[in-house]
Amino acid sequence: MASSGYFDLREKLKSTTPHRDERKSKYVDSAKNGSGKGQKRKFRESDGDDYEHSDDSVDLREQEARLVRDSILQKSIFSPEQCAAIEEKIDEVVAQAEAGLYREHTVDRAPLRNKYFFGEGYTYGSQLEKRGPGQERLYRKGEVDEIPNWVHELVIKPLVSNGVVPDGFVNSAVINDYQPGGCIVSHVDPLHIFARPIVSVSFFSDSALCFGCRFQFKPIRVSEPVFVLPVRRGSVTVLSGYAADDITHCIRPQDIKERRAVIILRKTRPDAPRLDSPDHCLSSSAERPAPLKAKRSYRRADPDAAHRPRVLEMDKEENRHPSMSHQHQRHSIGSENYRRRGQASDKHQDSSGRKVKMRRH
Repeated sequence: MASSGYFDLREKLKSTTPHRDERKSKYVDSAKNGSGKGQKRKFRESDGDDYEHSDDSVDLREQEARLVRDSILQKSIFSPEQCAAIEEKIDEVVAQAEAGLYREHTVDRAPLRNKYFFGEGYTYGSQLEKRGPGQERLYRKGEVDEIPNWVHELVIKPLVSNGVVPDGFVNSAVINDYQPGGCIVSHVDPLHIFARPIVSVSFFSDSALCFGCRFQFKPIRVSEPVFVLPVRRGSVTVLSGYAADDITHCIRPQDIKERRAVIILRKTRPDAPRLDSPDHCLSSSAERPAPLKAKRSYRRADPDAAHRPRVLEMDKEENRHPSMSHQHQRHSIGSENYRRRGQASDKHQDSSGRKVKMRRH
């Protein structure tokens, strides 16, 4: 599936992670084994994403693949019996979400993939007021449910006893539940939100984690990965260094052939920005959501409504906000009274904040 434009990942990474250019250069230079010389891949700026392919591009991809492989640790810790017990608990989480027992920001539904945030949750994708790396924000404390006890007992404790993470490291647990054909697009776990390493444990079926892919939509297509990591049921994957910081990773639709779930365990940085922090500006106090009440709602949410934001995001719809009514323009054609009334209405709209953005979830 490779085509022109998919081979030089340095430019793509520069656009998504510009603050790490110097670090990536250090890694690439070290991969040249001290030769002191390395031919660069040629880039024709006039052709947009078109690149000249040569042996150099293949060599650089192989170097990058080695950097990814060398910064990944995999362990087989969980037995089939342990996996089965954890999978039962994951099914209970799904059932509780369907019954409406979780807080609003704990559950994030998308076509063929649901996410369940525990401990800490954050804004991303279509939820961002401003797009781009570095714009993600943690929710306020208490806006997602706490990490369930079974995650501590059945998942985190075995990782601590096997030396994967230190005791007390994990304060964020996310369950990604994929149906066949589900995916998650290429991304880097936000550096300003999460400390390293990033730890994940896979359940229900085998799959693969791909690095350095590019997604296109309508229909969905994925470019050739720089590196493909097989992920087995019960396996633990630890990302740090280059694999975590300097190249994107994703789950391709073709790699989810059966239902698969992954529990991602991370630690948030103490200085990670939150939605109520001073650097997160709101256009008016009316936009700030009201504090959550202790009592939880048992009303079942409309699953179709939960899917719509993700469908729009994946399909890259441009006109996601309804246009303003032209009713006042029609009225202004009439008498002087109608014109005055339309002007008063327009003035009222200006004073009430007509350009307030609504965050979509």
